[in-house]
Amino acid sequence: MCTYILRRMVSAIAVMAMVGIFIFVLLRLAPGDPAAIMAGRNATAEAIAGIREQLGLNEPLPVQFMLWVSSMLHGDFGTSIFSGRPVFELVLQRLEPTLSLSLMTLALSVTLGVSLGVLAAWRAGGLLDRTLTLFATLGYSVPVFVVGYFLVYLLAIGAGWLPVQGYVQIENGLGGWFAHLVLPTVTLSLPYIALIARITRASMLEVLSEDYMRTAAAKGASAYAMLVHHALKNAGVPILTVVGLSFAYLIGGVVLTETVFNIPGVGRMVVDAVNSRDYPIIQSVLIMVSGLYVLINLAVDLAYTLIDPRIRY
Repeated sequence: MCTYILRRMVSAIAVMAMVGIFIFVLLRLAPGDPAAIMAGRNATAEAIAGIREQLGLNEPLPVQFMLWVSSMLHGDFGTSIFSGRPVFELVLQRLEPTLSLSLMTLALSVTLGVSLGVLAAWRAGGLLDRTLTLFATLGYSVPVFVVGYFLVYLLAIGAGWLPVQGYVQIENGLGGWFAHLVLPTVTLSLPYIALIARITRASMLEVLSEDYMRTAAAKGASAYAMLVHHALKNAGVPILTVVGLSFAYLIGGVVLTETVFNIPGVGRMVVDAVNSRDYPIIQSVLIMVSGLYVLINLAVDLAYTLIDPRIRY
């Protein structure tokens, strides 16, 4: 196991290096000059050149890349071009809304997705199964921003039950914190509920057709025992895989959801940084996200051994 983890960490370093090069080159190829944006529309060429010199943008690209990598290896993720504050400090300030939204979405997606998938497999071919299949198809097909605007119009503007946008920190009250997260969480979780439900249904149907399940039924096992204790455990590997991938994909969904609901999280900060060409913020956040993605994949692979004792590394 330790050897396997070591090999995965070595390969993760290579992956992160490739991601870093790709991010750095892609940002430099994108149109727009942060120095020109900072200087304003009426700035002279001399003023823009002075800002570029101050920001170090006149250095050759290999030199800029090596300086960036060296700073990250020393724990320095750079300084925002526009705010002048350390990027890591800005990320920490925006982390609570993003973590709150991500964890609530993951909890809702796993709970409802697995439950609906088990119910659909139990009643395969029936009305419940067809209804859940239709819901899963729609939930995975409709774009997140369309669902978000529809829920805002229906539940916030029309019914007035929930706030339209914004975020309230936990320290200012759990009621306000929860109320502001209901709509974003439901909006973001719908495609993941649909995906997890489809995978759970397919895995459960495969397990329910096995001989040992018919043996358990012949011995008088209850439906609950057959579904939860026997079938769900043996169908857990594909479900765990899609849950891990869903958590990783949440990162992209959070960006759009925070923009729709005006939540001051990391995703919204990245959107603002892209609009202003704030290279240090974009580079650092993408590297952090890539590292998190690699760790999630490793954790999922290691969790396989807890579900299926036959799996060994």
